[in-house]
Amino acid sequence: MRKSVENLATSKTTGGRRHPLRIRRKYETDRYPNEPIIGAQVTITRHVRGKNRKTALKSIDFVNLATDDAKVKKTKIIKVLDNATNNDYKRRGIITKGAILETQEGKCKVVSKPGQNGIVNAILLKE
Repeated sequence: MRKSVENLATSKTTGGRRHPLRIRRKYETDRYPNEPIIGAQVTITRHVRGKNRKTALKSIDFVNLATDDAKVKKTKIIKVLDNATNNDYKRRGIITKGAILETQEGKCKVVSKPGQNGIVNAILLKE
């Protein structure tokens, strides 16, 4: 049986087993989360619904940093300072949308979804 977000065969309040009326749909199945970390760039491509593809990052060491003067430059990531998504992500150094990174240019905030877009875009934070 496939892993899913929705449990179709939950137990009754009496403790008896409930039989599902249908099987789980393909779009209801779960995937392991893709958690990009700092390292040499590694990307994967996966097939998603509607014959579409998603390019996901496994690891990356550079960020496209938008500065105040409307210029974008490629900057090296030093470390993940904060991740409001999950305290464990902060400890493990996982990059998600909203994560605060330390770069060679200073602190920045990630505005893209690296686990789904395959790229890390960020804006420079004012000190």
